[in-house]
Amino acid sequence: MGLMDLAGSLLGGGSNQQGVMGMVTGLIQQQGGLQGLLGKLNESGLGEQAASWVGRGQNLPISPDQIQALLGSDTLKLLASQAGLGHQEAAGGLANLLPQVVDKLTPDGQVPQDEPDLMSTLKGLLG
Repeated sequence: MGLMDLAGSLLGGGSNQQGVMGMVTGLIQQQGGLQGLLGKLNESGLGEQAASWVGRGQNLPISPDQIQALLGSDTLKLLASQAGLGHQEAAGGLANLLPQVVDKLTPDGQVPQDEPDLMSTLKGLLG
């Protein structure tokens, strides 16, 4: 199952799949790449979740409330607006997809060193 299929299944198929995936991509870019996002997760007390997404085991969940606390209301509203989604739908979409995206971007259980290729990989996963 590709990430777009995953987005569709998590969002009920009829929702704005491309918008949610664009929101995830934008979030990673906004944080300075995957390393920056993982650093922010660690600083916010979500290091255990982030480590599980990178590692080869099961991904620990993150809640929409934790997404809200991580990003702050203004950033979440901006990302939601850019994706054409409501605030709660954006938080839920990020909570569902972010662990999966980080997992897909770190298939060997570690963060790749080459960020530009990392973003190309993500775009390739979006199909």
